[in-house]
Amino acid sequence: MSQIDNLPPLREVVRTHGLMAKKSLGQNFLFDLNLTSRIARSAGPLEDATVIEVGPGPGGLTRAILAAGAKKVIAIERDSRCLPALAEIADHYPGRLEVIEADALEFDPRPLVGDGLVRIISNLPYNVGTALLTGWLTTEAWPPWWSSLTLMFQREVAERIVATEDEPKDYGRLGVLCGWRTDARILFDVPPSAFVPPPKITSSIVHLTPKASPLSCRIGALEAITRAAFGQRRKMLRQSLKAITPDPAAIIAAAGLEETTRAENVPVEGYVALANAYDATRAKS
Repeated sequence: MSQIDNLPPLREVVRTHGLMAKKSLGQNFLFDLNLTSRIARSAGPLEDATVIEVGPGPGGLTRAILAAGAKKVIAIERDSRCLPALAEIADHYPGRLEVIEADALEFDPRPLVGDGLVRIISNLPYNVGTALLTGWLTTEAWPPWWSSLTLMFQREVAERIVATEDEPKDYGRLGVLCGWRTDARILFDVPPSAFVPPPKITSSIVHLTPKASPLSCRIGALEAITRAAFGQRRKMLRQSLKAITPDPAAIIAAAGLEETTRAENVPVEGYVALANAYDATRAKS
């Protein structure tokens, strides 16, 4: 029995239910309950929280979150093979685990969470992690419906999430979006040996908390500006922004930037200024 919840060890659970990780679903299972407990604790206090978990698999992180005292966990799993293992956890924690069989990219959990503290904690499937994060960050209402995100990504994706113009190699559209609306930091790395099967890369736990009052701009404008700028990241703004406006010089000047600046050297506030100038120019035309 496990030292955290008196349920069988995860290796035994996986063997009993015949759960081989599927590469097509981006699955890599975490068996180390000390590690999953560390991830759960790093999310912050859970006693008053509803936790959303995407891709629980056989439930290693799910168990750690529940053992850490989460009021309720809503686990979204698209792999029906994992449902019997998750049902066993639900039986062990009556009324505290709700399992939804769904694709997290298409399922909206907001009607299930109410108005209280909501934390999203997930060992995200590698193939959908960035898309899910982007969706959580681009909700129109802000502050958002969630209180924090504690997520596992490939290390290179984690570095892009927290990058600023001071790290031009990693800085891009994802860094601008995360830096605009959240405070993001890498908490710790997870070696390949922690997973079954072991991936070929190191993973990292990233924690994001929403800024109460991020700089104001329209999401669509920011996305258009960053797509154009980073689409030709080695070119100067006066060239790269031609993809979306016939007069990039006017937008760049209105944003208080130099035409010769490259995408990787523009701070988040510069992109917000560009987005607002872009919208102002379109409103006049």
